[in-house]
Parts: sequence; C-alpha cells; structure tokens
Amino acid sequence: MKSMDQEARRRVLLSSPLFDALPREALDDILARAGDKFVRRGQTIFLKGDEGSYMVAVLSGRMRISATSPEGREITLNMIDAGEVFGEMALLDGKTRSADATALEDSQLLLVERRDFLPHLMSNLTLALRLIDVLCARLRDTSETLGNFAMLDLPGRLSRRLLTLAAEYGHFVDGQIRLNIRLSHTDLGRFVGSSRESVNKQMRAWEEDGIVARADSRIALCKPDALRRIAGQD
Repeated sequence: MKSMDQEARRRVLLSSPLFDALPREALDDILARAGDKFVRRGQTIFLKGDEGSYMVAVLSGRMRISATSPEGREITLNMIDAGEVFGEMALLDGKTRSADATALEDSQLLLVERRDFLPHLMSNLTLALRLIDVLCARLRDTSETLGNFAMLDLPGRLSRRLLTLAAEYGHFVDGQIRLNIRLSHTDLGRFVGSSRESVNKQMRAWEEDGIVARADSRIALCKPDALRRIAGQD
C-alpha cells in the first residue's frame, strides 16, 4: 500500500471532528510524532487485554471493533472508517484494551501515543470536549447494541442493524437503499450475535417477501418501512 504524504494525512485527520479542534501547529506536531502502520484485511491490530498506550486514526480502509460473548460468539460493536479514530479510551486512562480491533480492508493507520496527545488535550478545552463527544457516541452505540440483544429477537436485531447500516452507508438507487459496503451473512451474524445459518435463513425469507435484495454483491433495502415495523421503529 502506497504511503500518504504529510498533506494527505493532514487532510484526512482534519475530516475528523476530534483533530479538527487542533491548531495547525499542534496537528503537525502530532503528525511528526505519530507512527504509520499498514495492515492487511483480516489482520488484528490489538486484542482485549492488550496494553493500551495509543489511539489509532484510520487514514484509509475500514476497521472492526469486536468482543466475544461468554458463549464464545464474536460480536461486532462498531465499524471505523477513514477519518475516524478508535482506541481513544487509552488516551485517558492508559489501561488495557476493552475490545478487539481487526482490519476489514487493507488499511493505513496512524498511531498516536498517549504521551504525545495528552499535552494538547490538557491545553485545549475544545479538543477535550470533542474527545468526550467521541467517547459518548461510542458508549451510546455499545449500549444500543447490548440493549438490542436483551430486548429483540433475531429479526428485530437484524432489521435494526440493516437500518443503521443504511443510514451510514446507504444511497438511493432505483427506489432502493443500497449499502456501499460488502457484507457477508457471517459479517451480519457478528453484528447481531447470531450464526451465519440463522442470518442466511432470515435474509432469504426477506428476499422472498421483497423486503431486501442483493444488488451487485451488496445488500439493498427494498422496503425499509417493513424493516422499521419489524424493528419496532414505526
């Protein structure tokens, strides 16, 4: 993977509300101290329990944050895209990782050490507030995911996840909402805490009912209102 030049790295970071709060000289200081890391699809960045001394900014590619249930089932908590950060809790407490991070695509990452970021955080109230926003958003997403597991059956969890993905990655084509990311039924199963076989069965039933479809190897939502009813969001 070709390395980004300094200006390209700066542009990506400025697309993040967190780094956008930094003056140019502070951002340049972080860029000068940060380390680059290139990872291939499927490569693990860190595991739950690993030492947490740095935050990661995604310059290109896509990452998956996941956890393992007591039954041993892998659950996807978040997907992190270019211009976003993960592992930010380590900036505040420096404690061990609370989840696993794996590359969904070949990705270029920027590793920002806690010792290099903290001085800017302590002297910049806007930056501190932006970091709190990031942490709150992450907590809300995780709380919603866990709440869905507790309250909803598989159709409810799956419909809510598809609607969330449509809001983040969907675009309208021929009256459908098509997701611009490729997701297998195994990927969807990790989002909703279910097996590939169970997700495959549910998706086939919805395809037969015209609720969802496959278009160019991507999922399309043909009847989002029906999914909202199943999700209890109508």
